[in-house]
Amino acid sequence: MARIKLSIYKRLIFWITLLVCVLVGAILFVIQKLEVRVLEDAALARAGLVARYMADLNQQPLVKYDKEAIQKNVDEWTDGTHASGPTYIIICNRDGEPYVVSFSAAVHPEIISGTQLDENGGPEETVSERKRVRLGGRWLRVLEFEIPIFLPGQTRRWASVKIGHSLEPMYADLRQVQLVLALVAIGGILLGIAGATVLAKRITRPIKQLADGTVRISKGDFSHTIDIPAGDELGDLAGSFNDMTGQLLRTRERMAAANRKLIQAEKLASIGSLAATIAHEIRNPLTSVKLNIQRIAQDGRLEEADRERLGLSMEGIGQIEKFIKELLFFTRVPDLSLERFPVEQVLEESFKMLNDVLGEKGIRLEKNYSAGLPPLLVDGDKMRQVFLNILRNAGEALDAGGRISVATDRTDEGGQKWVRVRISDDGPGIPDKNRDKIFEPFFTTKASGFGLGLAIARKIIEQHNGSIKLAGPGEGGTSFVILIPCEEGT
Repeated sequence: MARIKLSIYKRLIFWITLLVCVLVGAILFVIQKLEVRVLEDAALARAGLVARYMADLNQQPLVKYDKEAIQKNVDEWTDGTHASGPTYIIICNRDGEPYVVSFSAAVHPEIISGTQLDENGGPEETVSERKRVRLGGRWLRVLEFEIPIFLPGQTRRWASVKIGHSLEPMYADLRQVQLVLALVAIGGILLGIAGATVLAKRITRPIKQLADGTVRISKGDFSHTIDIPAGDELGDLAGSFNDMTGQLLRTRERMAAANRKLIQAEKLASIGSLAATIAHEIRNPLTSVKLNIQRIAQDGRLEEADRERLGLSMEGIGQIEKFIKELLFFTRVPDLSLERFPVEQVLEESFKMLNDVLGEKGIRLEKNYSAGLPPLLVDGDKMRQVFLNILRNAGEALDAGGRISVATDRTDEGGQKWVRVRISDDGPGIPDKNRDKIFEPFFTTKASGFGLGLAIARKIIEQHNGSIKLAGPGEGGTSFVILIPCEEGT
């Protein structure tokens, strides 16, 4: 047989509702029992009061054997004019035989009976009994209560009073109580169901969020977080879940970055092998061409126009040699000559090499160095080359009167301490479509250039375990942020 599958939400509602029903039922059962006992005690006390009153009222007529007076008293109390009067009254003589019977009982001989008291009983003896009697064409539940009558100075019972007290008002009150209790029970159960629904939702909503989160993670969405307020076990579980997804996301990002670096390294290795071969094949004949041109240019018989043409050829050869040099540098992994340098010193040396170029265009150079930066363990020449490549690109992109700003400070990112260098300009900026390509080898938007400057800069920075990225908007200037690690405690 297939097993019925119920959600935690439905099971919680079922069991909480069942528990509420059991608790409400038990409480109402106890209340009803207590109410019945109170009503019965009240009926018994009322019957006792009436019986003792009738005993006191008829004591003198009994002594005088005034049966008419006794009958009158009995009939007055059973004629229905008294709200709490008995249904019937039976006065028994000292022999226990019925002596005077109320009219209500006289017409129903079946309810007339002798005394139930013990012949040797004392003044405090009482007898009570529940009965069902038929009076006035209907069955009534009555409490028959009997007490003895003793004359002063007598030790033997002189007579007894037996009254039949109707229990129908008590049962009517009990039915009212039962109706109220039933309404209370229904209201309690409905409130219990509503409370169970609210409680089940509060309990199962976080569980459902956790379940949905695991589904999304199984589909690869590690950025998903569960928003459950802390303060209980589910909140702690959600916090641990979010920590786990954060670690998974960071791990995946690190793996993706490692894969990109691996692919880039493989790509560069292939390019390097090809470039080294091409450079070797070009350099040897190019050197021979260069030497022959220089020898021809030294001939005094050469005309001036021909000499100018040879000069242009030498410039072209110089450009080719520069490209081969950059290409070989990019494809190799040179060793770093690490020494401690203040980052401001490396920047200033870079500025000196570009002062003339920037001055010709009237480009302003703004510096904002943070005080107290620690010296960096870097290859000074390589780091200078990084700054020169970025500054040279900025100078070429700016119009006359442009501005380049350089700022340094210290920052903490990812649990690592860094020295941050930000180089910005107010030039036209880099279009969004090119922002992801600027660090790729051989990518350039300039009419001249080989597209290796920023690729070499990134390679050098990564050799120093740092990072370089393009920051800021795509329009209205360009800003490069370079992070260089500094040692702990420096």
